[in-house]
Amino acid sequence: MEGPTPVSALIHAATMVTAGVFLIIRSSFLFEIVPDILTFITLIGTLTAFITSTVGLFQFDIKKVIAYSTCSQLGYMIFSCGLSQYTAASFHLINHAFFKALLFLTAGSIIHSIGGEQDIRKMGKLIKLLPNTYNSLLTGSLALGGFPFLSGFYSKDFILELAFSHISFHSSIAFWFGSISAFFTACYSFRLIYLIFFSKLNSFVVYLNTIHEHCLSIGIVLNILTFYSIFFGYFAKDLFIGFGTFF
Repeated sequence: MEGPTPVSALIHAATMVTAGVFLIIRSSFLFEIVPDILTFITLIGTLTAFITSTVGLFQFDIKKVIAYSTCSQLGYMIFSCGLSQYTAASFHLINHAFFKALLFLTAGSIIHSIGGEQDIRKMGKLIKLLPNTYNSLLTGSLALGGFPFLSGFYSKDFILELAFSHISFHSSIAFWFGSISAFFTACYSFRLIYLIFFSKLNSFVVYLNTIHEHCLSIGIVLNILTFYSIFFGYFAKDLFIGFGTFF
């Protein structure tokens, strides 16, 4: 699927790709009748999280890296549903919407500022030219990776803890492959940041004079999403996990 970056942000964060997870959550009373189907869902979600995070490690298009990251996070939501933890899946779905929209819109800002270039190998040393954009991408990547006390931590870590606490073969597979996928997520996120902002400059010299920070309206949107990517998980954890719980 190819589309303008704002459309990608909307589709990956909130609408089309999360429809399957929403459908499973809404139909949970049917799935609970057939335990074998739940086992199948757990295994499919686990393989999705693992395989797509592996593929994301080898992509060079900035939007493809983030798109495969979406597939990986959907795997977490699906295997959470397979473990009958529908609340955790919906919590991660909402958390994921904030930092994934932030990552896509930040990617769009980078692509726009560098003359339409999407290959991260042709970027580099942009931290001095795009400091605000760097802050947005770093925050989104930390939330995606489940960095402690950011939004992604509260839901992603919760799903992994639930998988660990279940005593069954398929939940053990989900936990270990989910943990490996989380490690790969951190790897491709910081590979993305390194190649764009810290590696040797590889873009054409003609673009150096045109690289600029985003305009005020885009900056406001990115700041709002950054705020939610940091704080939403903390504010909503009692609502989704249960009030006053120490789990």
